[in-house]
Amino acid sequence: MATFKEISAADIKTSRSSLNQLVDIVQEDVSGSTTRRKYEVFVTGGVGPGVTSSLFQTVYDQDFSLQTANPIFDMTVGLYSSGSTALTASSGQDSSGKLLFPSNSLMMREKIDIYKQYSQTLLGNSDNAFYAPFGSATTSNRIDNAFFMSYRRLFARDKIKRETFAMRFYQSASLGETNHDTNGHNIGETSISGSAIFTDIGAAANKRSTFGGEVGDLVDSANTSRKVGLIFYDHGTVVLDLAKVISGSQHISGSVSGMSAGSFQGAGPGNVIIGGIKGDDPNATFIPGLMVSGSVDNILDHLASTRFQSGTLTGMTFQNQTHINSTLVFCRATADEFNYSSNPTYTDSDNKIRVIDDGQEDTQRGFAFPTTVGLYDANDNLLAVAKMSRPIEKNDEKDITIRVRLDF
Repeated sequence: MATFKEISAADIKTSRSSLNQLVDIVQEDVSGSTTRRKYEVFVTGGVGPGVTSSLFQTVYDQDFSLQTANPIFDMTVGLYSSGSTALTASSGQDSSGKLLFPSNSLMMREKIDIYKQYSQTLLGNSDNAFYAPFGSATTSNRIDNAFFMSYRRLFARDKIKRETFAMRFYQSASLGETNHDTNGHNIGETSISGSAIFTDIGAAANKRSTFGGEVGDLVDSANTSRKVGLIFYDHGTVVLDLAKVISGSQHISGSVSGMSAGSFQGAGPGNVIIGGIKGDDPNATFIPGLMVSGSVDNILDHLASTRFQSGTLTGMTFQNQTHINSTLVFCRATADEFNYSSNPTYTDSDNKIRVIDDGQEDTQRGFAFPTTVGLYDANDNLLAVAKMSRPIEKNDEKDITIRVRLDF
């Protein structure tokens, strides 16, 4: 039978280590139509042709229709309910306190609810606002128009490592047509200039925590005093202030979803033209124009396809951290222990050790080649099995210690 030996507390040690992995997301993963999945779960009522839209979109590392595709992160946008964009667009409240908005806006309550959901998850209160820098109470630092990116656990793991996050982002959209007529469509055109790198450099020197875990400021690498957003390391979420990361006052022109056909040339069923002389809202800008008039899909399509550009350059990168908790069990065998095998063929019918050469039955010393270590609880229930890479000879002239490592 097998030989048992009790393991004392002195034979057990615990340790914790971290494993870092580099995550590199190329521009094409974000901007590509086949790597970005939509979920059309929002549908308007029976007015006009109607509008369908996602509440968020998911970016994959390859064509999302393939079984080998992995979701990298989800992205969406939100509006602070007491922010300038939401308050200016709102036409009041009904008797039940429900926010009201004019017909030329779209999904305003959904955008506000998305912001509230992130506030509840990350700040602990759905009525709170995000500020960059974190902890500020200055209105100019409040994030009224938010761009949220939540990284999946497969890539973020236990947390994002501080001072490793960087993102290439294009602050200026294409200039489009200079006369802003109905052919102008910079809503879907990528700018070739205005590239900026947003990073969390300096976050290690100012460690702060909130309801959602550790948090750091995102800054413009060209001017680190300019705070453009927040990164929640434990939650794996980035919150960008759209008023700071894009040229919000830049003119916008193009087609967005609408409850009915626009009143001007170029508008088809369920679409309106904004930002053109012959279109609706000829003086539209990205903020508040697109944030109010566009659906969540309209806004995300613009951000993903034009602000990250299409190419093989790195769109964003970071290192994740995986915490590994280890229990080390030192299984010690002294010279006079574990020198025999429990295999029934180890002895003959006279209970003597089977020898290699005849005539050594009385002189052959016992030895064994252990290959497996079993760990049992106090009730002799097998809890874990450790296999060695090769058998080890054990005899009465050897002390051996086998280290078993359990990671979790």
